[in-house]
Amino acid sequence: MFPAPGSSLTRWVSVSVRGLRGLGLFSSSESSSNWSKVVSDAEKIVGYPTSFMSLRCLLSDELSNVAMHVRKLVGTQHPLLNTARGFVYDSKNNLQMRGLIVLLLSKAAGPSHAASELLTKDMVSGIYPSQRNLAEITELIHTAFLVHRGIVNLKEWTVSDGPLKDMEFGNKMAVLSGDFLLANACTGLAELNDTKIVELISSAISDLVQGIYYENYYNVEDGLGDGMDVTPWEDQAFLSHGALLAKSCQAAMQLAKHDREAQRLAYLYGKHLSLGHKLNSDLQPFVKSRLGEMTSFSLSAAPVVFHRQIVGKEKWHQQLEEAKTLRNQLDYSKLLAAVKSEKGVSSAVDLCRYHSNRALEAIQAFPSSEARSALENIASAVNKF
Repeated sequence: MFPAPGSSLTRWVSVSVRGLRGLGLFSSSESSSNWSKVVSDAEKIVGYPTSFMSLRCLLSDELSNVAMHVRKLVGTQHPLLNTARGFVYDSKNNLQMRGLIVLLLSKAAGPSHAASELLTKDMVSGIYPSQRNLAEITELIHTAFLVHRGIVNLKEWTVSDGPLKDMEFGNKMAVLSGDFLLANACTGLAELNDTKIVELISSAISDLVQGIYYENYYNVEDGLGDGMDVTPWEDQAFLSHGALLAKSCQAAMQLAKHDREAQRLAYLYGKHLSLGHKLNSDLQPFVKSRLGEMTSFSLSAAPVVFHRQIVGKEKWHQQLEEAKTLRNQLDYSKLLAAVKSEKGVSSAVDLCRYHSNRALEAIQAFPSSEARSALENIASAVNKF
């Protein structure tokens, strides 16, 4: 008999997953240093650091007022505080990656034959102003969803999470600030005056909502219910982590009047890079941790999904039971050893390399340039552990 969805083990898994949402890519110093150099070199090509991407919005009076209220959360355990801290102390350059990719692809593709000469004169560093605006919009949408994902489920609140009033106030601030960023993104989207772009990015927002819904559902049930196989995992990961970048890359080509083939290739690059990025992030606890070392990870992480599919539902539930402590919590070191004992980790690594290679293939059709080389370096960096 295994724990029901309302049991203490299910609740513990849900809470621990909530705390893992801020897990960054490339947690090791060597990989982080390599990634930081790749991003730094790429930023020089597009004209300015992407940390300034959303500066106009972030320095607005409205958001300044929100920030003043967010300061009241200092000293609490609300996830919104960690999200805000990440924007200020993001040493791994993860937060602004999407906007940077949009700018690099825009520069790599250059002006199209269909673009008017007048439009070409407006380019700065080989990028149209509308494409720079699109990069900012992409970052605003991503940031808005990051903030919204920090909302705490008060039904699962316990005294150990901190005072209830702090959690309630933090939730209000998360909703308010996330909605503000999303509203600014939608306003900027309308100002592009392109119905196809509006439709494309709107569908990406819809995909994000759907993907996060599925993600939250599987995070609560994961490991304790039927779970999901690798193909549904990829579909869900694309919705929640890949759709925004893929469709933003396609939209950047549309803004420059590139043909459907260029749009398709840009979409594929964004899609496969995002999935590779997600897989790398999921793999970090498994490829860097030592045997017996205390670590935690999501039970919906790719290596776990592969492992569960390899060993079967019955054995997986048995391993979960064996990993439970006397307090009905999971001993992640035991579970980590169980996952590492099979081919779940190596299968996830192979899939990460597959998506990295597919992203590299997609970018080869674009003219050789510094921007294309930077995109190749980023795709290759996703493949490093």
